[in-house]
Amino acid sequence: MAEIAAIWRYPVKGLAGERLPSVSLTAGRLLPHDRRFALAHGSTRFDPGAPEYLKPSNFFQLKRDEKLAQLGLTFEAESGHLTLTRKGKPVVRGKADDQTGRLVLAQFFATFLGESGRGVPKLVAAEGHAFTDLPERQISLLNLASVRDLERVVRAELDPRRFRANIWLEGLPPWAEFDWVGRTISFGPAGLRLRVDAPIERCAATNVDPDTAERDLNIPLSLQRGYGHRHMGIYCEVLDDGEVSEGQGVDVPAEAREALPF
Repeated sequence: MAEIAAIWRYPVKGLAGERLPSVSLTAGRLLPHDRRFALAHGSTRFDPGAPEYLKPSNFFQLKRDEKLAQLGLTFEAESGHLTLTRKGKPVVRGKADDQTGRLVLAQFFATFLGESGRGVPKLVAAEGHAFTDLPERQISLLNLASVRDLERVVRAELDPRRFRANIWLEGLPPWAEFDWVGRTISFGPAGLRLRVDAPIERCAATNVDPDTAERDLNIPLSLQRGYGHRHMGIYCEVLDDGEVSEGQGVDVPAEAREALPF
């Protein structure tokens, strides 16, 4: 049976994720605290009093700033404290949801990243806002079988963390998820529904190894050469409120069930 293999959130856009055993989802929203903060260029104009969607180019990103992959993090949702680590050791801690704490964290990033032609980095946030790559409030799903099939093309093992997806799925045929676009899937005994909106086109951020922070592969090019597209994973909109957890079953569209290897 297809099931949830892992759940991840990414409190700071472009930085490492945190694995969660379970999470409460809300219709029309992201995972709680996912992409809640972003590291903006000094020249980026963002008004926390009137937050608006900004293109990813306004922020530090793995596809240009691979050094970010050297950092791990822990976010304490109740207190708002964000701890950054390097090689497993804490390097800075600050309260990311207030101005003083964000300044402390931004000072670390300025030293860590060095000079930038677009000003001193600043950690930004706004109540109820998320720094997503697209304007829509969607979560991302990743079929681990598709990742393994891509390994055959690149002739190397691929850490699924390269794709920064919220929910990893196991027990499916490779690429079955693309047949779900425009359909609805559901999780667990309560049948929490997600509408599958689109495949995810991948960029150079996936070229960065999440352990070494090195650009060691060209994933978009490998996808294009191997499959004729640059997609890995799918975007979904949450349609119901409810909790999902690792090990929960996934009910896929009826038309796709015939292709399942069980």
